[in-house]
Amino acid sequence: MSEQTPAAAESANRLRVIVVFGGQSAEHDVSRVSAVNVLNALDPRRYDVVAVGIGRDGVWRLVDATAGATVAATAGATVGAVATVDTGGLTTDGTPIDVLAQLRAWNTEGDRRAVVLPVLHGPNGEDGTIQGLLELTGIAYAGSGVLGSAVSMDKEMSKIVLGAAGIAQAAFRTARRWELDAERVSGIADDLGFPLFVKPANMGSSVGVSKATDRAALDAAVTEALRYDEVVIFEEAITGRELEIAVLGNEAPRASVPGEIVAGAEFYSYDDKYRDGAATTIVPADLPPGAADEMAALALRTYAALRAEGLARVDMFYDEGGRGFLVNEINTFPGFTPISMFPMMWQASGLSYPELLDEMIRLALDRHERRSAYRP
Repeated sequence: MSEQTPAAAESANRLRVIVVFGGQSAEHDVSRVSAVNVLNALDPRRYDVVAVGIGRDGVWRLVDATAGATVAATAGATVGAVATVDTGGLTTDGTPIDVLAQLRAWNTEGDRRAVVLPVLHGPNGEDGTIQGLLELTGIAYAGSGVLGSAVSMDKEMSKIVLGAAGIAQAAFRTARRWELDAERVSGIADDLGFPLFVKPANMGSSVGVSKATDRAALDAAVTEALRYDEVVIFEEAITGRELEIAVLGNEAPRASVPGEIVAGAEFYSYDDKYRDGAATTIVPADLPPGAADEMAALALRTYAALRAEGLARVDMFYDEGGRGFLVNEINTFPGFTPISMFPMMWQASGLSYPELLDEMIRLALDRHERRSAYRP
């Protein structure tokens, strides 16, 4: 039997980190930008990094992580530029089951350990689907489990759970595609008043979100939301500040300093976030004494109520009309792009980007070990 080379022996002693990115959701481009930054920040001396890109065609491809990161990085930081980069370096491709079977085999080579970073945003990535696949393979993965991911992704279900937990939110209504006749839409407009926001229940990065100021705009907003989901959320428009806070942890989560978004457009839309670059961010947010602690406590309550684990970003409004902090939504795998608030808030809290990834990986392994005790 041949002996391992020093390079092979060194590789065998490193933890294997599998970065999964892309996906078939409308947030495919954002995921690719996030993955570039993650791949560039992972320490190759500590980790044996593997990249798995999921194409818009649904095919899973094993990609040369180093080459892919380098090529994408030189293409620029914008969504459009990175989205056009050829992944290249393919070693194999196939269905999720094909690739996950190979990942499972890698995970069982001797005493090697592996952990997946599912750098996926939106449906078929952040909604419990890939988390279920990874549970079946027995591989550790960062972020919330199946239930926490699914409930947090679906805005209707998360709002129902938060309401049951007594957590303050903006007023909202929901309706399914087959319920959205003219009478139902008119009733919702009467209940919430104009302006109001219309959103697909299962989407992130403000994809499919519109602000309606009259009935004609409302009808157009419903049509836009139905492009992405059959459940539509209607929310009252809040006059106030848009704030975010990051959370890390499993049994004992902790919150970062808060940040504030100042939209460059009428609201913080997808274009405002990723294309126009008109929005500005303030980290840490300038809040009155005690307000940051109040916001952190509310974020941790939200995190617990929705069964989040590992990491999440909790988005809030500060209602200047007197209601104070109102939870808007939670993101169980927030963006890791150069302009993403989650890593920025942790950096302002004393945790660098590489250290943040190290902590996410540690939490993934800890959670996996804890949960494995309940498997037969």
